[in-house]
Amino acid sequence: MMQIRTLNEIPEIKGKKILLRVDFNVPISKETGEIQDDTRIVESLNTINYLRLKGAKVIIMSHLGRPDGQVKEELRLTKVAAHLAKLIDTKVQKMDDILSDDVKKAINEMEDGDVLMLENLRFRAEEEKCEPNFTKELASLGDVFVNDAFGTAHRKHASTAGLADYLPAYGGLLIEKEMKALSPLLSNDIARPLTMIFGGAKIDTKIGIIKNFINKADYFLMGGGIANTFLHAAGYQVGESLCEKDKTELAQEIMLECEKDREKFILPKDVVVADEVSNTAETATVPIQDVVGNMKILDIGRLSADRYCEVIEKSGTIIWNGPLGVTEYEPFQQGSKTIAICLANHSCTSIVGGGDTADCIKRLNVPVEAFTHVSTGGGACIEFLEGKPLPGIEILKK
Repeated sequence: MMQIRTLNEIPEIKGKKILLRVDFNVPISKETGEIQDDTRIVESLNTINYLRLKGAKVIIMSHLGRPDGQVKEELRLTKVAAHLAKLIDTKVQKMDDILSDDVKKAINEMEDGDVLMLENLRFRAEEEKCEPNFTKELASLGDVFVNDAFGTAHRKHASTAGLADYLPAYGGLLIEKEMKALSPLLSNDIARPLTMIFGGAKIDTKIGIIKNFINKADYFLMGGGIANTFLHAAGYQVGESLCEKDKTELAQEIMLECEKDREKFILPKDVVVADEVSNTAETATVPIQDVVGNMKILDIGRLSADRYCEVIEKSGTIIWNGPLGVTEYEPFQQGSKTIAICLANHSCTSIVGGGDTADCIKRLNVPVEAFTHVSTGGGACIEFLEGKPLPGIEILKK
């Protein structure tokens, strides 16, 4: 495992002001303003409780949405703070600013074990720019920096990496958990065969990880919009399906690299098609060579799902990133559901990466506990497995 400084290495926690970066970028309903999925908050509880029960003054920092340096009322962290208070059964003092005199006064008045939450960090443009003066002033609020936001660890922002220039930096329990689960996948000491399942919309977000594992993985199973790009590159018609035709050459290069082992890179043989994307869409399952006209490929077919399950059942390690269909709509959930259930019932090491995949599993009512590890990071998980250094992790290395 990658060696990082962890919570148990903080010399003295009691009485210290801990600046804790978490990822509370949770989905909030536009209609009701209520939190739709609190997974990211729940995943941070172990670190928050560890610190406050050790007598730290816990100052929570997070972002929400993309306010682009502007104050946006609907992106305030007020409801997030209220929800956290319920989960930890402790008052969470929510501030309406980040670096005001009121914030500094409130922090100075904190007792040991108190929890305070700053306002959405991205209301300040300097956060994403990692602007030195802003970072230094932010650092002045605390004695120690703890990063527990794996979901933003691939960003070099003031609160994810910059604070380490001014404060001693440690990884929280969630970061430690992610490192323990993901680090072994970068070595060759893993259970074989190694199978990688890719779905989702875009090839360019997955290209680095595919290339990094092209000589390590035993199987690649493709679904979602990314499969359409490969099918198009292989000479099939994809109708009006989501397809990055400008990535045809790239897709052909990858398939060519896998050509010496024709069973290594597996594309759908049949697909679920429809004319529209809705919960009432009329669907048909057709062989891939029968896709014509304005058909849209919106899921893998039953034969393909069964074939993928055959590979899963003989695999020792599986990494899954991206839904295999448009799982927001019921008619296009079956492919992903078949794979999720098959994977959940298999005793292999199963790593699920990316927020969309985790959301998909929840939507399909497959228990997350059935998988070895469900990562809280989408882009961060992908970049880590690509072998890229993550700024929010690099600053924690021993």
